[in-house]
Amino acid sequence: MKASRIAATGVVAASAVLVLSGPAFAHVSVQPEGTAAKGGYATVNFKVPNERDKASTTKLEINFPADHPLASVMPQAVDGWNVKVTKSKLDKPLELHGEKISEAVTKVTWTADGKGIQPGYFQKFPLSIGALPENTDELVFKAIQTYSNKEVVRWIETQEKGQEEPETPAPVLALSAATDDHHGAAASDDTEEGDDAKAAASTSTTEAASGDSSDTTARVLGVVGIVVGVAGVAFGVLAGRRRTNA
Repeated sequence: MKASRIAATGVVAASAVLVLSGPAFAHVSVQPEGTAAKGGYATVNFKVPNERDKASTTKLEINFPADHPLASVMPQAVDGWNVKVTKSKLDKPLELHGEKISEAVTKVTWTADGKGIQPGYFQKFPLSIGALPENTDELVFKAIQTYSNKEVVRWIETQEKGQEEPETPAPVLALSAATDDHHGAAASDDTEEGDDAKAAASTSTTEAASGDSSDTTARVLGVVGIVVGVAGVAFGVLAGRRRTNA
């Protein structure tokens, strides 16, 4: 009897722990598609889960880090959502591809024009961003999630080193080491296309040379055949004359 009570108590306690720890795993986060290299460009996805049973997420606001401004931010269209990109003047202009940039994106806001993110679902919001800073290992974004019941959850707490994860952590994008090519896969594709073009050109040259060689050989053999034929006829004529004289 006691054993049954202890087991039941353990199940209840475990369930309580799962319930209490659930929100910590289901928070707004950001991940790159592939890598996000310093100094380069990347496509990132903000993943937004709906944590409420009786309300939908109808708005998401992502605030960009002011200490590492990004000059280029392009959203990808998301069905059922309207997007607004907000830019602000920079205290210190940036230099991008030899041009000075006096403003940068400070906020991107998605607003649902339908049901939004319903209970039990999540949604990804893609952005193309760059050029990524080279003097930091991560970018911290502050996200604000609004529900259909007007509840607002602010995912803005930063993770302190050596401390437990905060209750509402801000999305953090980890940056990888810089590469020689700051445009990533695009240049790799160009290189492969260039190699393919060279290979094709080399093949064409080889085939042309082979064709020329074949033509030359055929001509030589033709000439030799004609000479042999003429010699044969001459020999026949001489033989006939000798027989007649005899």
